[in-house]
Amino acid sequence: MELPGMPPLDWLDDVGDATLEADVLTMQAAPKTDWFNDPAGSERVANAPALMCGVSGDFQLEATINVDFAATFDAGVLFVHQTADDWAKLCFERDPTGQPMIVTVVTRGVSDDSNEPAVRGNTVRVRISRFGTALAFHYARNALDGTTSWALSRLFALRSTALPMRVGFLTQSPTGNGCTARFSDVVFATTTLVNPRDGS
Repeated sequence: MELPGMPPLDWLDDVGDATLEADVLTMQAAPKTDWFNDPAGSERVANAPALMCGVSGDFQLEATINVDFAATFDAGVLFVHQTADDWAKLCFERDPTGQPMIVTVVTRGVSDDSNEPAVRGNTVRVRISRFGTALAFHYARNALDGTTSWALSRLFALRSTALPMRVGFLTQSPTGNGCTARFSDVVFATTTLVNPRDGS
């Protein structure tokens, strides 16, 4: 699939349901789909199809995500992948109380899970950056004066700098009957994040 401004996208593993219209990528998750290596047990789920491209060196990928939330953990996701046990998700996700929020999952063998405060509405802008050996997850925060700034959600590294890396888009519905997410205003650039704290 050709998304303007990005390297060609293809399916990571299983072929999923995706359409591209007016530069908006719409992805439909099947029921009971997720990527999660349970830290409290041995269960590993990796059945949510993802559209990905290979990357090398420093990069930034940002997009506006709009999700038709229906069930707990429904999400639209920016996804970084190396292996089945080395990957990370920047999710716009419905929490168990029904609130949308930014959720990050970093997997180094097993997954850890970190939640941000609730987000108003069903649309948010997010960004993944790689600079050197580090990765940063940001989301856009709107101030009272109408300006927008990047809020740091996660600063981390995966276990190996030698493994090939892919980045892209994923939709999941771990507890539900399916989920639709739209990714718009996608920007991909081989630029270097200067300051992870303020997103510049």
